Amino acid sequence: MTAAPTDQALHREATPPTAPPLPAACGPLSDAVIVALSTGRTDGLPPVPADTDPLGRDLQLALYTLYELHYRGFAGVNPELEWEPDVLRMRRDLERLFLDHLRSAVEPGDDPVAEMDALSVEATSGTGPSWYFKDEGSWDQMREYFAHRSLYHLKEGDPHAFAIPRLQGQAKAAFVAVEFDEFGGGRGERVHQQLWADLMSAAELDPTYLGYIDRVSAETLSTVNLMSMFGLHRSLRGAAIGHFAAIEITSSPGSARLVAGLRRMGAPEECVHFYAEHVEADAVHEQVMRHDVVGDLVRREPELAADVVFGMRTLDHLDELAAEKMLAAWKRGESSLLP
Repeated sequence: MTAAPTDQALHREATPPTAPPLPAACGPLSDAVIVALSTGRTDGLPPVPADTDPLGRDLQLALYTLYELHYRGFAGVNPELEWEPDVLRMRRDLERLFLDHLRSAVEPGDDPVAEMDALSVEATSGTGPSWYFKDEGSWDQMREYFAHRSLYHLKEGDPHAFAIPRLQGQAKAAFVAVEFDEFGGGRGERVHQQLWADLMSAAELDPTYLGYIDRVSAETLSTVNLMSMFGLHRSLRGAAIGHFAAIEITSSPGSARLVAGLRRMGAPEECVHFYAEHVEADAVHEQVMRHDVVGDLVRREPELAADVVFGMRTLDHLDELAAEKMLAAWKRGESSLLP
């Protein structure tokens, strides 16, 4: 005999998740992508000019839109376009410009242990958003920060999950253990994406997936595109692991500063809770990522050591650019969000 559905199950059935609408174009590349996806006619996708700004919003939005076909897709867009050759060709052209820029902008290294040791040294001062909000910064600015971060946190854990089938042995087992926590340990209400949606609602912001894609900067888009690119390419699996390890190593102290700032502002408890959860969880994740994931991966595949470091350093590089853009706007007394 089948059990009667619970109220929660009935609610899920009555309100199925819906794909987000396509974003608004901001230049010729993103316009071509959005037209192609909305009409299904991909043969008109143009070549990407070699002089396109790799960190410009047009390229970053076009790339973000194409990557989204591998996540939840878009309302009214044929899911078969995910593997359409013309779409993949354009995505690859955009990726090459982005990746070439990163390889030239980030100093190479090949010692993941030394890199993780450096990341683990807790600073006594800094200039990023967590430092800014710890002692100053307004609630309205914090809400803008939430809007920027929503593009990542509403898909938290997803980009890195693409790396799971590309790992082996202890590295795979330990990586999945960390991701299991990101996905709520088997409890839907504890999924970090859901905790972030709860934070957005408590802050009186739009909690819907991609709700702020038309308002965030190119720099913010690039931080999410980076992890999508790493996760979707087997050749970049070392960078994906390095990127995720750097997030886990640096998250706990940064989250603690944001907790202090939110308490100073008298923020809703749901907002405090999200970061308090990361203070505790990511301190444990750091050790797992260090020894059982990165350590085992590099022992098995020592040729990936340089890519692991590349993943760590590109995270820092793009996060710093995004932070500088936000903080500069606030110091001018302006909004960091697009109109």
